[in-house]
Amino acid sequence: MSNRLAQAQSLYLRKHAENPIDWWTWCDEALATAKAQNKPIFLSIGYSSCHWCTVMEGEAFSDPAIAEYMNAYFLPIKVDREERPDLDSIYMQALQMMVGQGGWPLNVFIAPDDLVPFYGGTYFPVEPRYGRPGFLQVLQAIRRYYDTEKQDLLARKAAILEAIQQSAVLPKTQQAGEDLLKKGIETNAGVITPHDYGTQFPMIPYADLALRGTRFNTSTWRYDIPQVCQQRGLDLALGGIYDHVAGGFHRYTVDPTWTVPHFEKMLYDNGQIVEYLANLWSRGVQEPAIERAIAFTVQWLKREMTAPEGYFYAAQDADSFTNPNAAEPEEGAFYVWSYRDLQQILSSDELSALEQQFTITPQGNFEGQNVLQRQHSGRLSDLVEQALSKLFAVRYGTTPESLDAFPPARNNQEAKTQNWSGRIPPVTDTKMIVAWNSLMISGLARAHAVFKKSEYLDIALAAARFILNRQRENGRFHRLNYEGQTSVIAQSEDYALFIKALLDLHQVMPQDANAQQFWLEQAIALQAEFDEYLWSSELGGYYNTASDASRDLIVRERGYADNATPAANGVAIANLVRLALLTEKLSYLDRAEQALQAFTSAMDSAPQACPSLFTALDWYRNCTLLRTTPTTLEIALTKYLPASVLNVATDLPASAVGLVCQGLTCLSPARTAAELFEQVEQSQVRSL
Repeated sequence: MSNRLAQAQSLYLRKHAENPIDWWTWCDEALATAKAQNKPIFLSIGYSSCHWCTVMEGEAFSDPAIAEYMNAYFLPIKVDREERPDLDSIYMQALQMMVGQGGWPLNVFIAPDDLVPFYGGTYFPVEPRYGRPGFLQVLQAIRRYYDTEKQDLLARKAAILEAIQQSAVLPKTQQAGEDLLKKGIETNAGVITPHDYGTQFPMIPYADLALRGTRFNTSTWRYDIPQVCQQRGLDLALGGIYDHVAGGFHRYTVDPTWTVPHFEKMLYDNGQIVEYLANLWSRGVQEPAIERAIAFTVQWLKREMTAPEGYFYAAQDADSFTNPNAAEPEEGAFYVWSYRDLQQILSSDELSALEQQFTITPQGNFEGQNVLQRQHSGRLSDLVEQALSKLFAVRYGTTPESLDAFPPARNNQEAKTQNWSGRIPPVTDTKMIVAWNSLMISGLARAHAVFKKSEYLDIALAAARFILNRQRENGRFHRLNYEGQTSVIAQSEDYALFIKALLDLHQVMPQDANAQQFWLEQAIALQAEFDEYLWSSELGGYYNTASDASRDLIVRERGYADNATPAANGVAIANLVRLALLTEKLSYLDRAEQALQAFTSAMDSAPQACPSLFTALDWYRNCTLLRTTPTTLEIALTKYLPASVLNVATDLPASAVGLVCQGLTCLSPARTAAELFEQVEQSQVRSL
């Protein structure tokens, strides 16, 4: 019998619909019921493509004895972290305070009267193993503690709540030190410097900041920053983290050599990687593998991740079924190749050519199978491309040229019962998330600017228009869309990243004055709403959650630390600087300065935590406005000018080709294009 989650829109929540646990969603009724019945809340947070979330769903959450005890003594609530990142952030911070580390599934026990957490963990097995207690024993111990240790519970909650609230308030610093930007760039370049241990993540907010540092003279710094940035791009474009057959980047690799990925594909990674690789190309790293990785990723996006309405889906799972009768999906099954498969699919010449370029052996590099990782840079031969096309045909049942759209499997049942021509694909989470769509829009806009491919811009424009036309309800901007239905009032990352995307679209259309005006007006309007509902007039910076959507939060956080995605406040501050240059309204610059002051202490004490704030500081210190003709702006777009805003000039002095302004001061009009770009490059390095 299904539980309440069968009616949920979230794919992650629906995956738990057949659990014997009497799950609730996070809602007023659930919170009131827990309080009225004096039941501690068991809050479990995860997301659809999370491997260990899936494991726990099939084990502990499907166990009848655990469910019976849970339903009797707790009020269980399921939350999709992709729907409510604000809740996830608060309770993840609490978990890290309690046990020293976090992760997903995020499982915390919270008091029903004040929603303060008092115990938590990540994955709990059914029976004791991996050094972890069995879940039923945990539940029994927690309920016993809740009933009998009231004074200790009160003291524990008070300490946790105080720590959470204190962490939300940062000491204000009036002015950043002169060397703070250098400190941030250098520190974060160290974060992405290659090492021979652990997993490897894209970490694009860190890589992006390091790339910005390449325009300075870094010869005496601790790291060879241009080399570090180039290596990150090559590791992404050549590594097993990239799907060389069909495009798109996986989440991360489980090894330091970028070979074997964790196979889920997240929209937010792909949008950021496309933008980074396009920037790297414009910086001068014009490696053919980078151009191929971008082109094939855009084709994957069009084919598998774009809804008919134009928006982008959220993610694809790591696991897939090997046949319709399989009991459980297998990790990477859609993507890997046995040596025997390759021998049967390819001619001997094709296999030989593929072996020369990729890590292919009879033994394989992943559970007897082969993950394709390139061994050499450069352009692939026609024979290798022919071989990869054959592998594509086996996977999808047809050739790349004849497959414009590949319908998503929206759940395991669809995956197993639909008549696929090739392999059974992984499940696709088809929800639309504004923040993640925005990252992809920005990536496509930048790739269009660099490679001059109109298709890239067309896809970006369709997604942006969908968000503008469909994500407003009752006068408010919303975060999610489920097949035409909006959900959850927008959070800070949705505002910040979509405003960035709107400004990015404005920048790449210098030949169309009406379009430029439209996108700028949309950015200005959304910024006004962002300021009204999320700006902290007392502390500076932006709260994660709107003022009218935060009544059930134990604290209003102002996110400034980067994770897989850039922190909203870093992006928001950079947007304010860009808006100031485009509108000549100094109120935007004042607000950017206030926000930077709010976070300077965090930047100084933990620079490795907040690369996006340093990106914002770079914008604030080195902001440059280039005003020139549309034709010259098209050339400027192909260059790497990371602290510059481009605008069409209709009133240039006679014989001038353009005008460069540094913040509030303009330089002498440039008489030649060479002089113009020299002024821009010098303006962008005036403060470190």
